[in-house]
Amino acid sequence: MRGREPILPQRRRHIPPQFSWIDHRLVREGHLQGRSAPALALYLFLVTVADAEGLSWYSEAALCRQLSWSGAQLHSARTELQQAALIAYRQPLYQVLDLAPVVTNPPRTPSPRPQSAATVSVGEVLQQLLTGGAR
Repeated sequence: MRGREPILPQRRRHIPPQFSWIDHRLVREGHLQGRSAPALALYLFLVTVADAEGLSWYSEAALCRQLSWSGAQLHSARTELQQAALIAYRQPLYQVLDLAPVVTNPPRTPSPRPQSAATVSVGEVLQQLLTGGAR
């Protein structure tokens, strides 16, 4: 099939024996949209080094060395990924989380207001107007 041959056939990618993968849902379901480059770099690193359950024990110092970052840069990227529900973190443990469906803001339906003693119906208001305010 034309166009399907690799450019460098001798360099075809092979899946290595250790566990590591990137889920296509990251793109298809919009998990990457709006993420900063540092957050994406940290996510890629964690996905690469995590075990089959998504766990990684890299220290802050090791991550900063690997990514050439300051502690503040690491904290910012980690916070962004936590807020996006892509990772969980409890020192010293990182967990790459299973991808939950992206929730868009559903249309809000107004909640019914409870009737109070001061609430009157339109009919009652009209009746009061027609009868001159007498109940």
